[in-house]
Amino acid sequence: MSNPIAAPIAAIVLAAGKGTRMKSDTHKVLHPIAGRPMLMHLMASVDELDPAKKVVIVGDKADQLEAALAGSADLAVQEPQLGTGHAVQQAEGALTGFDGDVLILYGDVPFVPAATMRAMIERLNAPDAPTVVVLAFEPADAQQYGRVITEGDRVTKMVEHKDATPEERAVRLCNSGLMAAKARDLFALLARVTDDNASKEYYLVDIVNIANADGRHCAVVVTDPYDVAGINSRGELAAMEGEWQARRRVAAMEGGASLVAPDTVWFAWDTVLGRDVTIEPNVFFGPGVTVADQVKIRANCHIEGAVIGTGCEVGPFARLRPGTILGEKAKIGNFVEVKKATLGKGAKANHLSYIGDATVGAGANIGAGTITCNYDGYFKYQTVIGENAFIGSNSALVAPVKIGRDAIVAAGSAVTRDVADGELRLVRGEQLVKPGWADRFHDAMRKKKAEKK
Repeated sequence: MSNPIAAPIAAIVLAAGKGTRMKSDTHKVLHPIAGRPMLMHLMASVDELDPAKKVVIVGDKADQLEAALAGSADLAVQEPQLGTGHAVQQAEGALTGFDGDVLILYGDVPFVPAATMRAMIERLNAPDAPTVVVLAFEPADAQQYGRVITEGDRVTKMVEHKDATPEERAVRLCNSGLMAAKARDLFALLARVTDDNASKEYYLVDIVNIANADGRHCAVVVTDPYDVAGINSRGELAAMEGEWQARRRVAAMEGGASLVAPDTVWFAWDTVLGRDVTIEPNVFFGPGVTVADQVKIRANCHIEGAVIGTGCEVGPFARLRPGTILGEKAKIGNFVEVKKATLGKGAKANHLSYIGDATVGAGANIGAGTITCNYDGYFKYQTVIGENAFIGSNSALVAPVKIGRDAIVAAGSAVTRDVADGELRLVRGEQLVKPGWADRFHDAMRKKKAEKK
């Protein structure tokens, strides 16, 4: 559903809190879910609305937020921190001259869908023209949430839990804290909010009660509790990660992937899966992974920043690091690590190898125990392996080095110079044979051991 309203949109994101329950040196809203800071999940949804302005309210650890946002939003400082209403007021300077619709969001409420934000804006611009739109939800346990008292979809009263009567606490419709209002109304109402309450804070919710007292009206939009779940502790962070992963697993299977043991597969926020992908137990996807059709990822793999082509097989116990590109039907086997390397069609490394900073041609075979020696302690160097080349087991390819097409590197070789197309390279010390030496050694040692008893 697209937004039919011509008015520009601004988003104010509250992120000034100290997040003391996290007990962390990292700002609360920068803790990741599915490999992405929770704040950036929210900002991505905001960006779907193509907002004219974004203002993030900062306080504690503001430098961390400034670095994470990298100029993508204006920052406004709340100091001291005197409540949510006071926090929103700090955006007034950044929105000077802005005459449009304002969304008020929270950095620790990361999964508000763009569609829900649009619904709030559209309700704000409905023919009955509510002054404020409140986003509410009905949790299984209302706990300490503020309550939204309504008649139909009109809000008659907003009340914080600590200030609510027993009858008001019995209401199940709770305030998420998210709101929408016209900029011209929002800051005028905020200027009239007082701290006459149990916490001596300036509550954002009071703008609803003030508007109602003026004879105007406010409306409510109701959403799924998941969409407005806040995260204040590491326990809540883990719970939200679990819920996000559960939903992503369902989406993966609905999209045509088979998860042998779904609860053991962990996705990143941007994981892309093709059709007829099979994922065995205990597979972890970090950010930046794209998996094509008909891929099999076997158990106990860790994959990050990799592109896996059609028909590939990975694992078990494989690690694909950023920069890995696997061509069609390439195979990476058990205990193989690949980093910043491209494997061509049908290339394979089946056992116990490290391939880093390399290009491996189509059909090449990397034997067990092979490593590309890509680092000299100061710089990284490239290894190039030609099509259909055969690298024997336990070989060390000391980069920079090029192995030609159809070349063979004999097992146990340490290759330091280029190998030409079709050439055999064997680099080993001379094998010595001393008949009877081992027997004489064992006899002497057994005699010595007996003498010491």
